[in-house]
Amino acid sequence: MSVGNLSQQKGFTLIEIVIIIVVLGILAAVAIPKYQDITGEAKEASCRAALGSLRSAITIYYANSAVKTGTAAWPTIDQLRTVGVVMEQSIPENPYAEFASDSIVTGVTADSTVGTRGGWVYLEATGEIWPNTSVAEENTW
Repeated sequence: MSVGNLSQQKGFTLIEIVIIIVVLGILAAVAIPKYQDITGEAKEASCRAALGSLRSAITIYYANSAVKTGTAAWPTIDQLRTVGVVMEQSIPENPYAEFASDSIVTGVTADSTVGTRGGWVYLEATGEIWPNTSVAEENTW
C-alpha cells in the first residue's frame, strides 16, 4: 500500500472502536448507581415537600379556628379530604405509596403504617400526619 492511499482512508480502526466501547462501559458503570441514588433523593424530597404542605395547612386551619371561633380545633379527616376546606387543592400524592397515594386514612399511633392503601395517615386528636409507607423510614419524619 502506498503512502497516498493511507491519507485517503476514512473511518475508525477496530482498536479505536474497542477503546471507545470500553470507555463508554466504564462511564455507564459509574453513572448508573449515581442515577439510582438521585431518583431516591428526588422521591424523598417530593414526599417531604408534600408532607410539609399538609402539616402547614393543618396548622393554619387550627390557628384560624382558634381566631374565628375562640376554640382551636384540628380538622376532621373529612374536612381534610374536602378540597377548599383545609387545602386549596387536592391532597398531594405520597411518592412511596403504590395504591391510593393521594388518600388519607385514620391513624392510631404516630409513626406507624395503616394497611396497604392510603398515602397518608392522619390522627385527628392531635393533628399529626405522616406518610403511610415505610420504604425509606419516611413514616418517622
